[in-house]
Amino acid sequence: MNKGELASEIAKKASLSKAKAGEIVNATFDAIKASLKKGQKVSLIGFGAWQVKTRKARTGRNPRTGETIKIKARKVATFSAGADLKKAVK
Repeated sequence: MNKGELASEIAKKASLSKAKAGEIVNATFDAIKASLKKGQKVSLIGFGAWQVKTRKARTGRNPRTGETIKIKARKVATFSAGADLKKAVK
C-alpha cells in the first residue's frame, strides 16, 4: 500500500473526499517527522512507536574494492510495532 492507497482507504472509511484524506495523511506524516526531528518519541498505543536512535561510528568495508572505510555516526529513525499490530500480522 502506498500513500495514495492509504488516503483512499481513509476517505472510504471516514466518508471524506480523497483530497481531504490525502491532506490528513500528509499532515500526520509531517507531524511525525517534526517530532522526530526534535528528538521526541512518537507513540501510538497499540500500533507502535517511532524514535530517533544514534548509530555509533564504525569501520566498514567497500564491497567493490575490499578497502576498509570509516562510517560516521548518524541518527536514524526506528519503528517498534505495538502489541495490537503484532497480533494482527501473526
